[in-house]
Amino acid sequence: MVLILYMMEISPPCRAVLMTIKHLGIQAELREENLIIGNSKRHPEFLKINPRSCVPTIDDDGFYLWESRAIMTYLVNKYAPSNAIYPKDPKKRAVVDMMLNFDQGTLYRSQVEYLYPMIFRGEPPDPLKESSYKNSLMSLEHSLDMNPYAAGKHLTLADFSIVANISLAEAYNYNFRHFPNIVSWLRRLKSELPFYREINEIPLMQFKFWYRPFMELDDEEIDSETETNTTKM
Repeated sequence: MVLILYMMEISPPCRAVLMTIKHLGIQAELREENLIIGNSKRHPEFLKINPRSCVPTIDDDGFYLWESRAIMTYLVNKYAPSNAIYPKDPKKRAVVDMMLNFDQGTLYRSQVEYLYPMIFRGEPPDPLKESSYKNSLMSLEHSLDMNPYAAGKHLTLADFSIVANISLAEAYNYNFRHFPNIVSWLRRLKSELPFYREINEIPLMQFKFWYRPFMELDDEEIDSETETNTTKM
């Protein structure tokens, strides 16, 4: 049975899982679940297998799993246990896990709190929330001081998870000029991943065209150097 991925293509966690699937060459059926429009438009089997109705969710021949980072590590462990994307060495794997947890508990959370009210409700920037987001970005910036990738010298699942988030901020014009390591890292992934544009750029461009509230803001309102809306670093 082909792996089924229930997803929403604009969702960073979903795109992180999809990048993992593409990188590992796993055959999968993609089923779009639009969480914005409610349960009436969702696949009925999805509502049965996942009582939380959250994405991403996979159905791997009757094995159901949600939460993106759990899915990503499961896919490597089952389909490509020797792949360096999730290294076997305990110390190297621990660093990947550390960055995955940093992404989930710090970076992704601060990005949601700062960007989502602007994207989905058209609210003006909150300087306190942006300050928290910038602190999270600075942590990532420091991690990239000595390594070209988020968890070391080589591409790992941590890069997929984190870049799925960063690409959303980039799509909505967040200015990363204070974070040169992040800019270089992002450029590197765009160049190295053949599926980057398909998964991370095209869906977000389409969503921006369809969902307009955030676009009513002036570009300068979300510039990280705007003195009235940010805390200087």
